[in-house]
Amino acid sequence: MSPNLALSEILLATYPLPPASLEKLLALAEYVELPKGTMLFRDDALAHHVYVVQRGLARVYARRADREVTFWFSEEGSVVASIRGYTEEAVSYETVELLEDSGLFRLNMRALLALYREDIHLANWGRVMVERVWKQTEQQLIARQFRTAEERYADLLHHSPHLLHRVALGHLASYLGITQVTLSRVRAKRK
Repeated sequence: MSPNLALSEILLATYPLPPASLEKLLALAEYVELPKGTMLFRDDALAHHVYVVQRGLARVYARRADREVTFWFSEEGSVVASIRGYTEEAVSYETVELLEDSGLFRLNMRALLALYREDIHLANWGRVMVERVWKQTEQQLIARQFRTAEERYADLLHHSPHLLHRVALGHLASYLGITQVTLSRVRAKRK
């Protein structure tokens, strides 16, 4: 599959765009291959790009003095943006690190925002993209507040079992809001 075809499918899965609007987004995108360990965004720097993951996996997390808290994983078909950088042009709250060698489409954020001002279809695409990120964040927050560790793990197994083979257990435990010891106990119970 050609990179542009893959990008078209991903963009249209977010929101249907007329051909002329889609072409504007495709023209803005630059395909990049980045190695595992690359930081797409840092919590101490202004983000300048939005990424679309064609191949690979990224972890979105915040650093605290004694630990890292994983918010979510972005995999194939995901749009990755620093929401604070995107909406406020301010330094990110989160850090985004590639967990695998990845193929991504990079879009310059300022150029993307300029397209929104001239094309209502692209503005709507951007709105829907951000709404999805907010929804994902809200779901994660609610799960951590109101669901047990066993329920959160069961949900992970139901919706994203492949992550067990792609993500280190420490990152999974952080994502679930539990310790690695608790994750080991929960996994042992299910066997």
